[in-house]
Amino acid sequence: MVAIGVYARMMKHAEAALACLAVDPAVMLMVVGVLMFIITFCGCVGSLRENICLLQTFCICLTIIFLLQLAAGVLGFIFSDKARNKVTEIINKAITHYRDDIDLQNLIDFGQREFGCCGGVAYTDWSQNMYFDCKKNNPSRERCSVPFSCCIITKEKEVINTMCGQAMQELNYLEAGEFIHTNGCIDKLVNWIHSNLFILGGIAMGLAIPQLVGILLSQILINQIKDQIELQNYNQRHRTDPWS
Repeated sequence: MVAIGVYARMMKHAEAALACLAVDPAVMLMVVGVLMFIITFCGCVGSLRENICLLQTFCICLTIIFLLQLAAGVLGFIFSDKARNKVTEIINKAITHYRDDIDLQNLIDFGQREFGCCGGVAYTDWSQNMYFDCKKNNPSRERCSVPFSCCIITKEKEVINTMCGQAMQELNYLEAGEFIHTNGCIDKLVNWIHSNLFILGGIAMGLAIPQLVGILLSQILINQIKDQIELQNYNQRHRTDPWS
C-alpha cells in the first residue's frame, strides 16, 4: 500500500498534488499502509521476541482502532444528519479539486458511473469547480458542463457522445434528465447503504473479529510471559537462598 501510494504521488505534478492533499487517495494509501506496518511490526516482533512492551503497544493500538470503528458506527447512526453534512462537505471539496488530481478524478468518475448520479446533491453542484462554473465570465470551454461520467449511456448507441455533458447545467431537471443523471450521489449512497445493511454488517464483523482475536491472543501471551518471568525470579531467589 505504501509503495502504491508513493508511486501514485510521484506520477503527479507536485503543485497539483499539494492543492488537494486532504482528499488525495495516494496519501490515504500511504498513511494506512504506514499505520498497518507499525502495528503489525509490534505484534510480530513482540510475539517472536516475547517483548511485553511491543505486545502491549500492539494490543492497545488494536483496541483503539476497534473502539474508534465502533464509535464511528454508533455516532454515524445517531448523528446521521451531521454525518451526511460531513460527507457532503467532503464530496464538495472533491468536486472543487476534480481537475487537480487524476486519482481523485478517476475515483469520482467511478462513483458517478456505478451509482448513476452526478454531483453531491444535484448535477448543478459541478458549478463549484472552476472549469464547470456556470458564471458568464468563466472562459473555460467546459463552462456549465458536467463530466462525461454523469451521462446516461445506453447499449443501443453505436457511437458514444463523450461531449454529452456539455452545457447541461443550463437546462432544467427534466431537460437535463434526458441526457445525464440529475440526482446527487449522496442520496444514491444513502439508499445503497440502506439496501445493503446486512452485507455491510458482515464486512464490519469480518473486520472486528480478527481485531478482537488479536487483542485476546496478545493479552494471553503477555500474561504468560509475565507468569514465566515471575516463575524465573522465584526459582532464582530460592537458588540463591536455600533456607528461605
